[in-house]
Amino acid sequence: MKKAVLIILLSLPGLIRAQQRSQPRPVDAAYSLESRAALGAHHLCSGLWVVGRDNSRTAEQIVMQDIAPFKDFSWDNAFTYDVDSTHHTVTVKGPGVPARTAKYNGDQGCSILPRGDSDIHFKPTAVPRNLPDAAQQPWPTGDLNASSPIPTGVKADGLATALDWGMAQKEHNTRAIVVVYRGKIVGERYAPGWTKDTPQISWSAGKSITAALVGILVKQGLLTVDEFAPVKEWRVEGDPRAQIRVRDLLRMSSGLDFANLGLAGPESYTRDNKHMRIYFDGLNVFEHATNQPQEIPPNTLWRYRNSDPLTLGRIVREKVEARGENYLTFPQRALFDRIGARNFVLETDAWGNFIMTGFDYGAARDWARFGLLHLWDGVWQGERILPEGWVQFISTPAPADKSRGYGGLFWLNRGSAWKGVPEDAFMASGHMGQYTMVIPSRDVVVVRLGPSPGDSQNYFTALVTRILENLENR
Repeated sequence: MKKAVLIILLSLPGLIRAQQRSQPRPVDAAYSLESRAALGAHHLCSGLWVVGRDNSRTAEQIVMQDIAPFKDFSWDNAFTYDVDSTHHTVTVKGPGVPARTAKYNGDQGCSILPRGDSDIHFKPTAVPRNLPDAAQQPWPTGDLNASSPIPTGVKADGLATALDWGMAQKEHNTRAIVVVYRGKIVGERYAPGWTKDTPQISWSAGKSITAALVGILVKQGLLTVDEFAPVKEWRVEGDPRAQIRVRDLLRMSSGLDFANLGLAGPESYTRDNKHMRIYFDGLNVFEHATNQPQEIPPNTLWRYRNSDPLTLGRIVREKVEARGENYLTFPQRALFDRIGARNFVLETDAWGNFIMTGFDYGAARDWARFGLLHLWDGVWQGERILPEGWVQFISTPAPADKSRGYGGLFWLNRGSAWKGVPEDAFMASGHMGQYTMVIPSRDVVVVRLGPSPGDSQNYFTALVTRILENLENR
């Protein structure tokens, strides 16, 4: 009897924590409104000066096309906004709602300012594109002859019909489709006002960029996937987080306590929603990710959590800065310049930390190049950019994912979730249907961008199967 009582007593702290996690605090309506205003300010800011850098879109159009129609953003009709074109800020407020501001910082995009702050806490840095004019440089690093000569095995009329079908599904708001087959663009569509060079919000597809940057550091000998994550706060005797490896972070299997309550309406804008707060709370996202306790042992359960790629982002920053390099230009220098990607804008928080779990913008052809890099096993025109075996690693199911649907910050089809699509397919995937799918067995990359309000995966799967029907199976 005494033994049974002891077991129960020892279990109580865990039971209490579990009950606390399963019973989140009631929604704080004021916090929810303020947070939604902050996200709205960010989207307006980025819509004007990142996406609309050619001054082609007005604030009114951005609200009507990109924010108000979507429940996820929960725009309140009582919100008002002020655009300061001189200081490149957007402020959103409402009755009884504290004003929240987002500021445009050039090549670092827009940052939500923390509550009470009037400016960011880092020095913006210009990010040069050390590349020739894309129109004068051959594809794939440039745009010259991107679609010629047409490779054999393309049913042109059928492929055109498939792409027309994709654009005709108006409820999905598709703004770009690019199909690359045997190294050439064989199909391409853009909604009016959108081009091959327009950076579009790519949401969590940016997690796959983080994976590539980690891979580059692995190739340079600065990291290994098997080492324990070099986060100084975790390297304390007795801290269970000391057992988290780099590979666990890549596989979303860290076990950190980082609740993901989704983003499906006003009730999602809570302090308990640790996963989503990085998008609306003006946080230092790296501190927010790494200063969380351990919830379950690493590599025991796969869970989609922003904590893991953000921790990797911090590791990347510290490794780059430790050798005296500029962190803010590192992705362009180490990755994008080498594959001809000229239009990525990676946004940061107010402390200059990349939020590559959602606030990253890329043009459709540049995402196609990113897909090609992975289709070609990390080698770009004879130069190895990602380490040998890296693509195999990121496209292998995480051991803790029983669905076999997730690898190393890439989604996979190893569990045949995407009906009609080859099982070796894998993709960078973001909220509201931002997809770059790589299909090695068919020598194909498919990119789709645009804010879909729901069921985008079934739509995209149907589009891909239509495309594949018109490309010869090698």
